[in-house]
Amino acid sequence: MSLNIALSGIKAVNSQLDSISNNIANSGTFGFKSGRSNFASSYMAGGPQGVYVGSTSQSMDIGGNLLTTGRSLDAAIQGRGFFVSRDLDGSMLYSRVGMFDIDKSGHVVDAFGRRVQGYDPSGNGNIGDLSVPSGSIGAEASSHLDFAGNMSADWEQPANAFSPDDPQSYNGMQVTRVFDSLGREHTVTQYFVKGPGNDVAVYYAMDGGQVGLPTRMRFDTDGNMVTPIGSVTVPLGTPDGASPMSIGIDYAGTSMYAGAMTTTTNRADGYASGQATGVSLAADGSIQVQYSNGVKVAAGLLAIANFPNENGLMPVDGSAWQASTETGDPIYSTAGTGLAGKLQVSALEQSNVDMTGELVTLMAAQQNYQANSKVLTTENEMMRTLMQAL
Repeated sequence: MSLNIALSGIKAVNSQLDSISNNIANSGTFGFKSGRSNFASSYMAGGPQGVYVGSTSQSMDIGGNLLTTGRSLDAAIQGRGFFVSRDLDGSMLYSRVGMFDIDKSGHVVDAFGRRVQGYDPSGNGNIGDLSVPSGSIGAEASSHLDFAGNMSADWEQPANAFSPDDPQSYNGMQVTRVFDSLGREHTVTQYFVKGPGNDVAVYYAMDGGQVGLPTRMRFDTDGNMVTPIGSVTVPLGTPDGASPMSIGIDYAGTSMYAGAMTTTTNRADGYASGQATGVSLAADGSIQVQYSNGVKVAAGLLAIANFPNENGLMPVDGSAWQASTETGDPIYSTAGTGLAGKLQVSALEQSNVDMTGELVTLMAAQQNYQANSKVLTTENEMMRTLMQAL
């Protein structure tokens, strides 16, 4: 009986050594979660039968340290959750390794070439293969302009009637770059003319030619703008071969105080056509395509999966896990929403193996093995003594 009990101890320790050696071997593996063999005592008909490995557990709730890589398509999950990818056989795999790339067909893939899963840019609908567009992006005509600044309370009303060619007929000006439907660049100039009291008239010109009607800005005695409320629509005309243009100008935040005229906001939408120049990840998990015209367009959102029982995940080849009957159905969301942790871009999660702890456990396993081996040796010597006595 004691021989079999000691043998069960050796078998259990061998299984434990497999777990320890696997942890140590993967101490440098990104996204690796250490495992542990859990011993259980064995009895039969009330008598001791030794020990066996009753279960194995994974340290899913312990995060690894973050390594800053500086690479725009690397990401680490801070908190719960797993990146989702689809293997060649169609099965879903879950991983903590956020090392992504773009393959020749434009699909977002992980470090092992598996297609990464996600949502469309709005975050709606079912998850599917993420891909990025190639080539160029068309031009978009400008239609809105945000302007804010300070109209000087020290201005004096000009004596001359307004004329774009007469600098003495206006108190200040501001030029904004806009684009037509063909992506050609134009300039919209605003001329600010001090009126009676706290009034300022704004005249407009497109490429040097006066357009539209002036806008009357009124300020109260505290320097706050009273009118206009909301945006003012200014027709800009029809550039050659392009669609008619008009622009809505929002003056919210403009004031009238003493001192020089200042401009704090002068931003119009629209852009020229451009070529794709790069792809990067944003903190919200969106795949951002950068174009040569400075525009960034979201091509999709990474899906993050959570499980009711993460410890039920089955480890598979390629630093990943598969769902099982013990995990429950995956709960998909995006980074920072629901149960999903936030993303740290340009970083990777390192292995969570505690090397010091593993070495201590290894020494304890060695002592356990030696003790069980000593039992076998003693049993063998006793049997030999008995045989010699006979």
